Amino acid sequence: MLAPHGLTVEGPTSGDAAALAASAAPRVLLGECLASLLRPTSFEAERYRVLRHAVETMRRDAHLQVVAVTSPGTADGKTTTAINLAGALAQAPGARVLLADVDFRRPALTRQLGLEDRRPGVLDVLLQPEFTVADSVRRLAQFNLSVLPAGVGAVAPYEALKLPRFEELLEEARQRYDYVVLDTPPFVPVPDGRLISGCVDGFLVVVAAHRTPRKELAEALGLMDPAKVVGLVFNGDDAPIPPYYSRYADPRRRDRSWWRYHRGFYERRTQREESPSTWSRSDGPRDA
Repeated sequence: MLAPHGLTVEGPTSGDAAALAASAAPRVLLGECLASLLRPTSFEAERYRVLRHAVETMRRDAHLQVVAVTSPGTADGKTTTAINLAGALAQAPGARVLLADVDFRRPALTRQLGLEDRRPGVLDVLLQPEFTVADSVRRLAQFNLSVLPAGVGAVAPYEALKLPRFEELLEEARQRYDYVVLDTPPFVPVPDGRLISGCVDGFLVVVAAHRTPRKELAEALGLMDPAKVVGLVFNGDDAPIPPYYSRYADPRRRDRSWWRYHRGFYERRTQREESPSTWSRSDGPRDA
């Protein structure tokens, strides 16, 4: 149906869905970025279900529960990936999913989700004992999703992440949720991700095709514990879809996307940032 400002939303336009749709006015691409939430039957949302399947498989096989989404540098699409992954995971019946913003330097979750910034978040929980995760999350019932924004606090991000309370916060989240998806800072320019590493089960590394320098990606992977690198997500590849694959795509988007399987991994060709290509450690080695 047609939501405010002309954004198409699948299902009833009420509550959280209407709020998200209304927030699209100044950002035309908001609906495209939030495919898992606003267009759950779209071809783009299906691509995030592939990523969801990889995470669910590693949850079962390797006890992956707290997933940090990062990137080598800035503007690679990590926040968009974190939101859509959490939205895809939350579509499972009975799933308990928390999406949290721990990029204190440039928090973006509330902006992309169109939420107010005035309520407490992660920093408030870390710095003020009276706040708990349960008190601070915002429940998006329409999407079966809980969101914990970054919050505010007069402390350097590095110092905040070093507090013992941060590990306690994640432990509390483990007890309350099946999956915890963290939007984390870029790995190379700041040390925050290296502090987080000991508290999370794995990193998904978002790479922008034709944009992320190979040296920067190599540096990021070199700084990570190899056992914690659970997968790579590639955004923005502009290769065209071969005719053979077009019948598998949404007919309206036949020139947009295709998948291929090769030597134990999936490689995605796409023109759309919100439709990722994924590889995980469970897929086996990836060719250079």
